[in-house]
Amino acid sequence: MSTTQASSNPGADAPTPLAGIRVIEFCHMVMGPTCGMVLADLGADVIKIEPPHGDTTRRLIHQGAGFFATYNRNKRSLTLDLKTPGGMAAAKRLIAGADVVIENLRPGALDGMGLGYADLSRDNPGLVYCALKGFLDGPYAHRKALDEVVQMMGGLAYMTGPEGRPLRAGASVTDIMGGMFGVIGIMAALREREETGRGQNVSAALFETTVHMVAQHMMQYAVTGVPTGPMPERPRAWAVYDIFRTRDDGQVFVGIVSDTQWQLFCEAFDPPDMSGDPELATNAQRYAARDRIMPYLNGLFGAMTRQELMDNCERIGLPFAPITKPEDLFDDPHLNASGGFLDVTLPDGRPARIPGLPLTLAGRRPGLHRDLPKIGEQSAEILGEAGYTADEIEALAAAGAVIVPET
Repeated sequence: MSTTQASSNPGADAPTPLAGIRVIEFCHMVMGPTCGMVLADLGADVIKIEPPHGDTTRRLIHQGAGFFATYNRNKRSLTLDLKTPGGMAAAKRLIAGADVVIENLRPGALDGMGLGYADLSRDNPGLVYCALKGFLDGPYAHRKALDEVVQMMGGLAYMTGPEGRPLRAGASVTDIMGGMFGVIGIMAALREREETGRGQNVSAALFETTVHMVAQHMMQYAVTGVPTGPMPERPRAWAVYDIFRTRDDGQVFVGIVSDTQWQLFCEAFDPPDMSGDPELATNAQRYAARDRIMPYLNGLFGAMTRQELMDNCERIGLPFAPITKPEDLFDDPHLNASGGFLDVTLPDGRPARIPGLPLTLAGRRPGLHRDLPKIGEQSAEILGEAGYTADEIEALAAAGAVIVPET
């Protein structure tokens, strides 16, 4: 079993509120593994059931190369061939003693194998079964979904790109948030089980998650009767909410979103004919005067270096942000100082750091208590816990029902 010492991971000794909860995960790609990772980070014993060849994300390339390493820490891996009687029997035995099952396979896949909620809850009435799908029940439920599919049909891609050029978000935001909604449903179901003793079927879906994200724009239309435009082109709420290019060809976002912030800006720079001007007192007035304000700001900020502009915004108290690439974040001083990274071992043996959960419990970050698992790394350990003898495990391995790596 591969573990990481607490001393090498800030937060490894953090509270684990889900300790004692056992989760069986039939998941791949991003949405399901995200759900399992959050539960695992919070202390649940998450057993990842992998097919004989392992999770497909172990072999992805290019933009998928980081999927497995990102969403599978703190889990144990059991490799089963569910097409064999022995593999299926092992899965059912594990589930009979589990608290939660999560799955994000195609609709009906596990039901057809006898691993759906209706079948499993007969032997384990306290089971919480979370199905993570493309769509909740309805006319679209049979469709296959990808993050791009639901971002396009759920309005998010339209909002992100310029008019006529829908653009998906630059990360798997719907998959990740969909997995988080799965966690919320599971937590609610576990809480209800404390009162009733019974589990339940929980579902979360990519399409409905996307619609939830654009609800503010739907309601803008409901309230005003005016449809919103794509983010790059729609009327903005704030007078100054822009990216500025600096003298050294850097880029910094700066927002001046309140009347107090405008006053602080004027006190710091005393812009000619603007400080104290009653026609610029409110955000609405400043928005109407953008043709007057923006040339001055472009010139002022453009004469500074990127660092000088950020230092000035920090000093004044204005919201600002450098335009940062993902790979730059490894060197972010805040993340490094606040325990934002966990140390993991990549499949090829190289060490790496990965962002942990963005929350604290009792002032401490959830940590890493188990490194990324190799394919089937804990197969023998898990089956032993389920009551299989060493001879029985050996027989299952000989029949191809389970893969037990050589130690």
